[in-house]
Amino acid sequence: MLDLTVDAAALTAALVDVPSVSGTEDELAGLVEDALRPLPALQVERDGNVVLARTDTGAATRVVLAGHLDTVPIAANVPSRLDGDVLHGCGTVDMKSGLAVLLRVAGLVGAGAVRPTLDLTWICYDGEEVEAARNGLGRIARTRPAFLQADLAVLLEPTGGVVEGGCQGTLRVVVRLRGVRAHSARSWLGANAIHAAAPVLDRLASYTPRTVDVDGLTYREGLNAVAISGGVAGNVVPDVCTVTVNYRFAPDRREDEALDHVREVFAGFELELTDSAPAARPGLDTEIAGRFVAAVGGQPRAKLGWTDVSRFGGLGVPAVNFGPGDPNLAHKPEEHVSVREVRAAEDALLRFLR
Repeated sequence: MLDLTVDAAALTAALVDVPSVSGTEDELAGLVEDALRPLPALQVERDGNVVLARTDTGAATRVVLAGHLDTVPIAANVPSRLDGDVLHGCGTVDMKSGLAVLLRVAGLVGAGAVRPTLDLTWICYDGEEVEAARNGLGRIARTRPAFLQADLAVLLEPTGGVVEGGCQGTLRVVVRLRGVRAHSARSWLGANAIHAAAPVLDRLASYTPRTVDVDGLTYREGLNAVAISGGVAGNVVPDVCTVTVNYRFAPDRREDEALDHVREVFAGFELELTDSAPAARPGLDTEIAGRFVAAVGGQPRAKLGWTDVSRFGGLGVPAVNFGPGDPNLAHKPEEHVSVREVRAAEDALLRFLR
């Protein structure tokens, strides 16, 4: 059983000690469900490996607290290890420390120890670290969108304890170069598709990404080749080469506008869109978001990356990222988090509710 009465740092260690690599979240989802169901103030249900809970006091304002259960593959870093103030282990940053903060709040509110003047919804979901089709929050957004409706959503992703507003959008395209296959000893009889990729790489190398201010936060864009593929054999001039390009775009652009921009950059080349997800605006201009920022403290900044706040944005729900842990340590074998930072995030969230 998970003990929700211990502090968030100890709960983080307990969560890390239950392996939950994407696709294997069932055990942890069951433990979370079992910990929440006895709490009298919560309505709890299970939808696959998504655990949903909520209060329903009739308050005029509702806030969603969301976090994912899964981690990337373990790198010999489970079970957790405490070294002074530092907790080591898979998921200590991304995002079992944030999940622990979320569950601690659920335990205190569910038991009646904290009585906020607003209603709360908790969503603990699976499949965040893998392809979007397996994302549990995405499935709930499609099948039960009413459960995500709120005045503010807080995604407990690692931000170093600072509010990060919105997120970048992301899309990937494949630029396909075609040539004519030939024997490499008689290359003049063919056309080398790999050589034809040089202008594509030149355009990327000379590209100047935008820096955009959106609702007071600064987003830096990026357009980068992330893969290149081509070749038939060691004695063959290749007839096909592909360059995969990733565009991270600011939330002042819709997905179709972002794609139009990429097509403009690579005008004259054959493009195929392979993946796309929308950006989300900061969502800090509402009264409830202002209260959250004031309670947490610090200067909000833009989320440089894509997170599930985008799913809330698609439903018209303002959403922010906030959680303990240095995101630069996420997914690394040496992943670790400061116990002090986890406790500070718990305190900040409770200040907001009180």
